[in-house]
Amino acid sequence: MRLLYIMDPMCAWCFGFKPELESFLANHPSAEVEWVMGGLAPDTDVPMDDALKRTIAAYWHQIEDKTQVTFNHDYWHTNTPYRSTYPACRAVIAAERLHQGSAPKMAQAIQSAYYLNAQNPSLENTLIDCASSIGLDAHPFLTELHSQETEQHFQQHLGIVYQLQISGFPALIYIDNENRAHPLTLGYCQTTDLEARLTHIQRL
Repeated sequence: MRLLYIMDPMCAWCFGFKPELESFLANHPSAEVEWVMGGLAPDTDVPMDDALKRTIAAYWHQIEDKTQVTFNHDYWHTNTPYRSTYPACRAVIAAERLHQGSAPKMAQAIQSAYYLNAQNPSLENTLIDCASSIGLDAHPFLTELHSQETEQHFQQHLGIVYQLQISGFPALIYIDNENRAHPLTLGYCQTTDLEARLTHIQRL
């Protein structure tokens, strides 16, 4: 079974979806998952304004109420947040390019740094620490993070998002034997919903 998981490591709903995705994949250990970086917010060095900070901080509480995850809300008091997720997306791609199979590990490391440890993944130093935490050397990672090849791969990921008309994350897409794309979810849902949709699609 082939799946596309379209996400952004700085998407709070993707963090909320993580336990459901892990449960679903545990039921399908032979599934091949391609991690696609969705790119929520382009590069910027302009700090978030207070209104946006309040809005996103409120989302975190809503997601806690609906899912199994908890957030470290100290983030909003100990950081200068930026609405910039492209660096984190490139970091996942760079990790995968350095060591195949590292994309989910790097995404999880970024999520842990951000949502649990109140660190800022819009900053390069945080991404280097995340790479080191999954066993990647800092210098090769930094070189790959800024490489033209990583940027080209990221643009390809954004092209997939555009082609599939994905407007929000997380999105889990089932690719059938005829290379047709079937959404299992476009947004947060539970494992039971994923299983029901997969069964329905495979019966078509």
